Amino acid sequence: MTAPAPRHIPVLGHEAVDLLAPREDGVYVDATFGAGGYSRMLLATPGTRVIGIDRDRTAIAGGFDLVDQSGGRLSLVEDRFSHLADVCAGQGEPLVDGVVMDVGVSSMQIDQAERGFSFRFSGPLDMRMGHDGPTAADVVAKASEADLANIIYIFGEERHSRAVAKAIVAARKEAPILTTDELVAVVSKVVWAKPGELHPATRTFQALRIFVNEELDELHLALAAAERVLKPGGRLAVVSFHSLEDRIVKNFLNERSKTGGGSRHLPEIGLSRPRFHLLTKRPIVAGGEEVTANPRARSAKLRAAERTDAPAQDAGPLPGWPTLATVLRGG
Repeated sequence: MTAPAPRHIPVLGHEAVDLLAPREDGVYVDATFGAGGYSRMLLATPGTRVIGIDRDRTAIAGGFDLVDQSGGRLSLVEDRFSHLADVCAGQGEPLVDGVVMDVGVSSMQIDQAERGFSFRFSGPLDMRMGHDGPTAADVVAKASEADLANIIYIFGEERHSRAVAKAIVAARKEAPILTTDELVAVVSKVVWAKPGELHPATRTFQALRIFVNEELDELHLALAAAERVLKPGGRLAVVSFHSLEDRIVKNFLNERSKTGGGSRHLPEIGLSRPRFHLLTKRPIVAGGEEVTANPRARSAKLRAAERTDAPAQDAGPLPGWPTLATVLRGG
């Protein structure tokens, strides 16, 4: 068992909470509780109530002390953040004043070798943010070569995805790929890196992690759920860590903040009434001091918007990329 990792510093935490502008007695959702950094800052405003959500039960357990310290103002719920509307209703708060999301894997999860998220540590090829469902080892064992190539290309943006998929299929015929070290060895046979470049396994590990946890579908649904629970004037702040996440956030906020016009291709969604007003025309990024203290902040982008009184819009269909259900049953 790895020693407990230190609590991570919430990336762009002060900027995100400043954009939420918490007010006394307001109700806020920390949709990705993690180490509780955003919740602590929100609770610093007198009278606020915070609902913290995390699918990782170890994060929930790690927040019990903060629950005790909050005097009844913090509630923690183990669930996916795409379910945040149902979680809020279950907490008796169907409408809230603000939602903050810190998307992606947490530093605590990456640093726990037994979770299998990082190619830097020896561990089981797990990668699950929750503690249920298929592991990355299951995907590597069962997905077809074509599906593996698509997963690694779409979610990892790995230009050698076909070569990696072919190498995985060849290797698993010899023996199951069950550990991070075994996957790194397979990938390193077909992907090389020059000094100073990303580790050869970086993109493959990212792809499998995003796929196993359905991270982009979760984000797509969570943004729509936040739109439903925010009161008029309520605010949404989202911190993302790579281009795939930021593209979803940017497109969502741009689409929902459009005014007037419309498109003959979108006749029913009532674009004359925007659902949000943008608070950040361009993403806020971390300054040099924060990046020095926390290198993970280097790729972070913060976007925020304020809810209008226009009716909420449905989430719409999910993008047509591979899903766990289809890949594991063979397409």
